[in-house]
Amino acid sequence: MAKQTSQYGAGQIQVLEGLEPVRKRPGMYIGGTGVEGLHHLVWEVVDNGIDEALAGHATEVSVILREDGAVTVRDNGRGIPIDKHKKTGKSGLETVMTVLHAGGKFGGDDSGYKVSGGLHGVGVSVVNALSTQLIATVYKDGTIYQQTFGNGGAPQGDVKKVGTTEESGTEITFYPDEAVFETVEFDYDTILDRLRHQAYLTKGIRTSIVDEKTGRRYGFYFEGGIESYVRHLNRGKEIVNEKPFYISRNVEDTEVEIAIQYADTFSENVRTFANNIHTAEGGTPLTGFRAALTRVINDYARKNGLIKEKDDNLTGEDTREGITAVVSVKLPEPQFEGQTKAKLGNPEVRGYVEQVMGEWFTYFLEENPAEARKIIGKTMLAAKARVAARAARDTVIRKGALEGGSLPGKLADCSSRKPEESEVYIVEGDSAGGSAKNGRDSKFQAILSLRGKVLNVERVRLDKMLGNKEIKELIMALGTSIAETFDIEKLRYHRIIIMTDADVDGAHIRTLLLTLFYRHMPELIEGGHLYIAQPPLYLLEVGKKRLYAYSENEKDTIIGELIDKKGKKETDIADSSVDNTTIIDDEEKNRLKLAGVKNIQRYKGLGEMDAEELWETTMNPENRVLLQVNIEDAERADAVFTKLMGVDVPMRKSFIQSHAKSVENLDI
Repeated sequence: MAKQTSQYGAGQIQVLEGLEPVRKRPGMYIGGTGVEGLHHLVWEVVDNGIDEALAGHATEVSVILREDGAVTVRDNGRGIPIDKHKKTGKSGLETVMTVLHAGGKFGGDDSGYKVSGGLHGVGVSVVNALSTQLIATVYKDGTIYQQTFGNGGAPQGDVKKVGTTEESGTEITFYPDEAVFETVEFDYDTILDRLRHQAYLTKGIRTSIVDEKTGRRYGFYFEGGIESYVRHLNRGKEIVNEKPFYISRNVEDTEVEIAIQYADTFSENVRTFANNIHTAEGGTPLTGFRAALTRVINDYARKNGLIKEKDDNLTGEDTREGITAVVSVKLPEPQFEGQTKAKLGNPEVRGYVEQVMGEWFTYFLEENPAEARKIIGKTMLAAKARVAARAARDTVIRKGALEGGSLPGKLADCSSRKPEESEVYIVEGDSAGGSAKNGRDSKFQAILSLRGKVLNVERVRLDKMLGNKEIKELIMALGTSIAETFDIEKLRYHRIIIMTDADVDGAHIRTLLLTLFYRHMPELIEGGHLYIAQPPLYLLEVGKKRLYAYSENEKDTIIGELIDKKGKKETDIADSSVDNTTIIDDEEKNRLKLAGVKNIQRYKGLGEMDAEELWETTMNPENRVLLQVNIEDAERADAVFTKLMGVDVPMRKSFIQSHAKSVENLDI
């Protein structure tokens, strides 16, 4: 028996009252205190307005990013009740704002909501708890009511009548607590995307956002709902079936809404929503959808002689290649897995989705034979490619890892065999590769040199991709294999670092590699293994010092600081010259003289650095700058890759023209 070192009694049990639990453990309620947690506050308040719309009482939800850092969310629903709550003795407004698990979303015939995406009364009280101040304004029954809360949710007086109105609705203004969050800067585009989703998913609702700091504003209203959504997701892609499949049906007390359109791409893009909440990990609706999709396509193909009796069925992977789909369910009692609702767990919903999808997608194929043949043709082509890709992949494995674990000749491996301490630099060309090999720490740094630009895999099937020597050697070097045999546990290096020249060609190579990783090895990005090296753009020599600048702005900052340090003015310019290998104008030359810069060099490529310089600036863990690649928003990332690497040239041209002014370090 373990020795008792202290008494453990009831007095040691901590009881947190009111909103204290939220302040104590905010991550339990909003998923974390970083940028995502901060924006989760906005989602909670917006979702309350969306719930009013789902219940048929609201048509508008707006967000205003205030100049003073606050956020205001307003809807034109019924307005939070302000009469006294029987159980708490407080007004309905104060009860909702200060009591966890208080709200009108618990279901039942007399509840305020049949369907909701909120946290059953947790949401807005959590926002209150994590704000330094919250102002709740209710427009109801001809009167404007207001109550203010501060210091983490404490009421600052009772509900007051502050005016009259002909409107109805609720307006919440809150100031997130800087002591809780890592940042209190809201991102306009992130909120814009969320409001776009809500407008697609909620029939008859208008959403809008205004940023008072920049003057930017935008609004959404989509008559076609999720059918418009799939068209939006497929912008810039070659479409297989011009007419999307769309159905909305009620099964028991659940509404099932599905929209599908195939594109001539090789990836699957299925987005699932439960009560308008994006369930990133799917859950039971996704399972039901996939099962019905595979069954219906195989049944139709066999019935119409497109698949012969002797042929194998199409696999789920085949039927989902190139699909863009939105599956939205609305139900009274959603069972989300995790506080941030990444997955829906209601078992009955799988059957509901499978039933609706199975019956109505069958009708769609039968009533649209031309579209059906295009879809079946796409899936059968995917099946043939799958067989070819498997053969190509098996060849790569057979000639690589399965023959004594041989590694590509272009790989200068490190001596360490511990993946967690090892890293591989992917560089282009023998010149950069030579400098990197000579400058590295060979104990934990490996170098893989690629010859030329790798294949653009955005429009290439796996079998052709694996025929590319550079890509094949990259896969062999990483050790993970690819496609269905991909195994992240076999990753040989936990840091994969793309190191290219700081010019247009280098940016293109980097984009090609990012496309490869995003489309075919997203687990490496999700696991935090992919990085981009930041080689310096300029070398500035001041006396015996060598200073490096990694951007135009940093170069200007360094020059400005040197001038300030010397306390010189333009009249102090000496006749001394400035040696340089960089084209600079007279104004720049004068600033360099003032700063005491004797030499300035702009690096055109990694090969211009000797091994010592490359180590000191770009590879030494103590000095280097690495950018970690992550996927903040898969939909936005997918759209960017489609624009940059896809087939729609006019869209890409427009994208380049609209972003041209923001490009730094462009060599012309």
